[in-house]
Amino acid sequence: MIRLLAFFTLIQSLSAEHGGTKSWLAKMQGLYEKQRTQVPNTRLTHRWSTDNNSFLFKANLDGSEKSYQLELQSGKVTEAPFDKQAKNSLEPKAFARSPGRNWTRSSTKSPDGNWELSLGNQVTLKNLNSGKIKQLSQPPKGSRYDSRIHWHTDSSCFFLTHRSDHPTYQVHLIDSAPKDQLQPKHIVHNYEKPGDNRNVSQPIIFFTDDRKPIRVSPTLIKTPYSISDIRWHEKSHRLTLAYIERGFGKYRIIEIDAKTRFQRILAAEESDKFVHVFEHCYYRFLRNQNELLWLSQRTGFNHLYLLNRDSGDVIRPLTSGKWVVRDVVAIDEEKRTALLQISGYYPKQDPYYLHYALVNLDTAKLTLLTESDGTHEISFSPDKSHYLAKWSRVDHPPVYEVRRTLDTKLVAILNKPELKIDWQRPERFVCKDRNNEYDIHGVIWRPRNFQKGQKYPVIENIYAGPHGSFVPKSWSSWSSHKYEMAEGGFIVVQIDGLGTNHRGQKFQQVAYKNLKDSGFPDRIKWMKAAASKHPEMDITRVGIYGGSAGGQSSTAALLHHPEFYKVAVSDCGCHDNRIDKMWWNEQWLDWPLNESYVENSNRTHIPKLEGHLMLTVGELDKNVDPSSTYQIINDLIKADKDFTFYMIPGAGHGAGEAPHFRRKRIEFFQQHLKP
Repeated sequence: MIRLLAFFTLIQSLSAEHGGTKSWLAKMQGLYEKQRTQVPNTRLTHRWSTDNNSFLFKANLDGSEKSYQLELQSGKVTEAPFDKQAKNSLEPKAFARSPGRNWTRSSTKSPDGNWELSLGNQVTLKNLNSGKIKQLSQPPKGSRYDSRIHWHTDSSCFFLTHRSDHPTYQVHLIDSAPKDQLQPKHIVHNYEKPGDNRNVSQPIIFFTDDRKPIRVSPTLIKTPYSISDIRWHEKSHRLTLAYIERGFGKYRIIEIDAKTRFQRILAAEESDKFVHVFEHCYYRFLRNQNELLWLSQRTGFNHLYLLNRDSGDVIRPLTSGKWVVRDVVAIDEEKRTALLQISGYYPKQDPYYLHYALVNLDTAKLTLLTESDGTHEISFSPDKSHYLAKWSRVDHPPVYEVRRTLDTKLVAILNKPELKIDWQRPERFVCKDRNNEYDIHGVIWRPRNFQKGQKYPVIENIYAGPHGSFVPKSWSSWSSHKYEMAEGGFIVVQIDGLGTNHRGQKFQQVAYKNLKDSGFPDRIKWMKAAASKHPEMDITRVGIYGGSAGGQSSTAALLHHPEFYKVAVSDCGCHDNRIDKMWWNEQWLDWPLNESYVENSNRTHIPKLEGHLMLTVGELDKNVDPSSTYQIINDLIKADKDFTFYMIPGAGHGAGEAPHFRRKRIEFFQQHLKP
């Protein structure tokens, strides 16, 4: 018998518990408050003195919070009043002031006042001195000009952008229980899907004299996903733009010289699989220099390069090695220094820990600002002579260090945490991947009343999206739904397997046309290794849950690895990548649509379903089309598979994380895994 449960349908169960969510949530809130207050100094109120000679902070160092002053010269800490008028820290992005862009004001009149453009039914340019009017070319057939006019500062030329007018796919939703009326509402929103025609803006350069317009060469922008950051360079007649190829195999900076009409690729990142443009690509033209900063994975690891602005050649690599630049945080062009966020630099540390470094643009000398064995946050004194470094681990509360920027010398460690808690501290665990090449990192959470020698079912919280890494690295007194799940009588784990981000190109590109893999061989090996060390982990009773891409993966676990995973709860899953949003799916599965879209769809494999499956979705999900879940439901019914389903009225993406459904998720695992 198929059990189809909707939020609004009464289903007979073993026992009905009315009001259960309220009491359960009160219990969880009580545990949260208790755990939160047992670990002091998880945040540090602080200021820098107006004379830049001392650091002021509030901390609990001896059982109660007091105010202290650190003398930056001597490193001496004494009790002192907290001066609220002292200066705030500079966040990393404020380490250097960005020079900003020379945006040209959109105006129908040229900067010198001699020309006026009309963008009506006919595109005309009028000489305001002579009154002479000339008609400009119309946009290509099936496209229209955008309204902004981008003049060069010398008024000799300007560019317009034109875009096609393909209709955009529309998703239709029903708000069945709107808050402001009785009757349901019909909601429509635009939503580009994989394979759809896309409207992309392209520039055309026009001249005020008789020179012919310049269009971007089709060979340089053959199949655009997007063309962006189109800009004039003020000291020349050069125009640059950033081009992303459809399918994400190429990312280019293209330059057009309006005087010579010469077009070229100034810098490019290419892959026969994918370029993760939105995470791994960065560039910046340096002012008053003939140079370009460029972030690239050309060695297999994301690193920063200084390029010659004219030739595009590498002047020097600024970073290198088997570690990655996570972010170019700030550039001080006067001091020729870049502030970087990096990870994987220290071989004996977790490769995901965030560290900070300064690199000299002229020498490529790298100065490490952080070194402690944990993931870091930093902020600077107003004069940037010192900085506060906060580090922690998932199993270690925050430690605060004040250091000198000039030579990174440690001025003082402000606190030394002593962990006295009445709950189980999370445990980090590492084992090799399926190929015995990479270390796979994860975390184990146990119930508060954990008993050594007792067997516990194992629940994995999964999110395997290739765009990131997801195992927490910093300290938290309450890991939200993972602690809630552990209190249900489970050992909870979270793992980053192959196919996720921040470990280099080869590690991430396992996901290419292969989302259904989700790193499962690595995850299963990791859990087996953890259970060998900790026999309390009963890996004959394993469940898995996740939302969005994690919803796709958690269902896939039962479809492809039913010998290991027995129960899954999937919220708002993108179960069929043809139904989901364009950019995310074409990034990993390529374009045009190909067989990998079919093979990676959970729908394709529904007949193989084993185990117990619970699905949730918000009817107003605008991130993942809820039809992705509805079509899975239809396939399950056709395949005569048992399942549990909650459709949640009025809710959007992530609806399964509402308290009622977090409780139902725990109860579903309890019912089928019997802790």
